This record gives sequence, structure tokens and C-alpha cells, in this order.
Amino acid sequence: MADLAVEICGLHFASPLMPAAGPPTRDGAACAAAVAGGAAAIVSKTISVEPAQVPRPCISDVQVGMLNTELWSELTKEQWVEHEYAVAKAAGVPLIIGLGYTAGQISQLAALVRPFADALELSCHYIGNDLRPIQDAVRAAKKAVNVPVFVKLSPHPNIQDIAVAVAEAGADALVMINSFGPCMGIDVETGLPLMGSQSGYGWLSGRAIKPLAVRCIFDAAQAVKIPIIGVGGVATGKDAAEMLMAGASAVQVCTEAILKGPSVYGRIAAELNAFLDSHGYASVRDIQGLTLKKIAEHKFSTEAVAPEVNKLLCISCGKCLNSCPYQAIHWADGKADIDEPVCFGCGLCISRCPAQAIRFAG
Repeated sequence: MADLAVEICGLHFASPLMPAAGPPTRDGAACAAAVAGGAAAIVSKTISVEPAQVPRPCISDVQVGMLNTELWSELTKEQWVEHEYAVAKAAGVPLIIGLGYTAGQISQLAALVRPFADALELSCHYIGNDLRPIQDAVRAAKKAVNVPVFVKLSPHPNIQDIAVAVAEAGADALVMINSFGPCMGIDVETGLPLMGSQSGYGWLSGRAIKPLAVRCIFDAAQAVKIPIIGVGGVATGKDAAEMLMAGASAVQVCTEAILKGPSVYGRIAAELNAFLDSHGYASVRDIQGLTLKKIAEHKFSTEAVAPEVNKLLCISCGKCLNSCPYQAIHWADGKADIDEPVCFGCGLCISRCPAQAIRFAG
């Protein structure tokens, strides 16, 4: 059995799996349920000075992910301090308390939550070219508490610049990414937007944003030395492994926990363990940042190389044949076969094969 334990900023986690701030940690009881479901830490839903007034409806499944207008906690800061944090703390794992948003608000809130927090997670809205507000928020938190301060970043084209600026302001770790947006979905039966906000806009989370999250993690890991906690579309152990390989030290889960319940944390951790075991990795540390090393060693080419089909694994489902844009796949004795001179080497069939029967050599 692989060693799943990780350590971030002096905090020990039994596995890299934890909830992301959101509905799955909406109060103390939900936080405790996440731990009972296998979470190695708690990230409480972000609070601000005033409770959020959330437009309803506020969450919708859009097939490729989830659209939402979720804001910060609807509970008052007083309720969290007087009751919810104590319930969450009693679960016996590190408690990372979510706070937002301005430097002034965070100064006020950090002092209130300090007795409960093993770390803070600062939530930042989408930012433009002026990075001073987010830097000021970090400095305010660092001044108010003596525990690690994590900063959650939204996806951005210049994510490396933002990561560097946040690190220079004193952040101890990054959390990336927040949901992506604004986006929009419409109920074609009524003509109304899926979200109840005046604009109809929402933010996209879930599996659709995982490639964006992985890119942001990969970019930031090359620009800063502080740990990164990946979030955005993690639904399986392999998703978690992908973020770890991109440079993350741990991962958070939100949308999958909303859809499937708090047991997802233990299930994903078990799947990650099975992946590590099946590939000969002794611990999570063996794959952290692996892609950064692999890219440095790999020789890239524009030459067409056809993948190979393991006929013993092929289940004859036809997915590769039906979706090959170059018509380079046909049946041979009831199994997929690739016509090498015709194959463009695009690799689509590899990602389409549910049996992992198609791979590039080597």
C-alpha cells in the first residue's frame, strides 16, 4: 500500500484529499461529515463580514460540469465562531478556515477565527492587472495570525505573475483554481437562465475546468516555490494524480462531493492509492511534479507515430473506430487495428479507449 501522507506548511495530512470551500463544508456538521467520508482536512466555507445573499436557483448540472452562483457562507460570522468551527475542529483533522475578501474584512475576520484555525484560505475574486488588493489581503492575514495563509486564485492568463505577486506578499501556499466564468446556461423549456441571478450568469466548476486547473497548477509550479493545492474537476484518483504530477501537493474536491456525497473523499483516496500501487510508486511524493521532470527529458516531434493496440485488452467497443478523424482504424478478427500509413498520430483513440488497450510505444 502506497504512503498517501503529505505535509504542507508544517501541517500533516493523512492523504492529499480534502474538500474545497463550498456547500460540502457549509457548516460544522457538513465539515464533520466530510471527515467521516475520508477527507484528510477541512476547508470551511468562506465567510465574510456579512452573510451572503444568494440568488436562487443557484446550482445546475450542465452535463460537462456544474453552473453555480454560489457565494460565501450564508451563515453569520458569529454563528461560525460560536458554534460551527468548534464542531468542525472536533473532527480531529487540520481545519483550514476560508475568509474573504478585502484586506479590511480579512483583518477583522482573522482575529475572530484565530483560536480555531490551523491555516487560513483567502478567497479572491477575479482580478485585473492591479495585484495590490490581493497582496494587501495577504499581508493583512499574515499580520493577524501566526498560522499558514493559503490563497485561492481564479484562472487567469497571467497566472504566473499573480502567483509570484502573492508569494512575494507572504502567502504560504496557493490553492488553484476557483470556478471559471462568468458562464451561462438557459432552460429551453422556459427560456429563463438556469441561474437565478439578475444577469443570468453563473460560474463553471467540475470536470469541464480540470484541464484549465491543471494548466494553471503546472504554470504556477514553475514560477513559485511555495506549495500548491489543486482544485477544479477532481472526480477520480487519476484526476488527483494528474494534479499532483502537474505540481500540486494536495487536492480539493467540491463538485463531485455535491453530486455524490461526502464519501467521495475516501473513494478518491483509495483510487489514488490503487493507481500508485499499480504503477510501482511507493508514495504520493513520487509523482509530485513528475510532469515537470518528464517534459524536460522528453523529445517532442511533429512526426506521425501510430499507437499500438493490445488485442488482449481490446473489448471491441468501436469507440476508437467511430471517432477516428482520419479513418485509420478498422476491424481485424473482431479487434481494433490501426493502419499505420494512414494514421496521423493524433492520439484521440488513446483517450477514447475505455480498456486502455491503445497506447503509444515506450
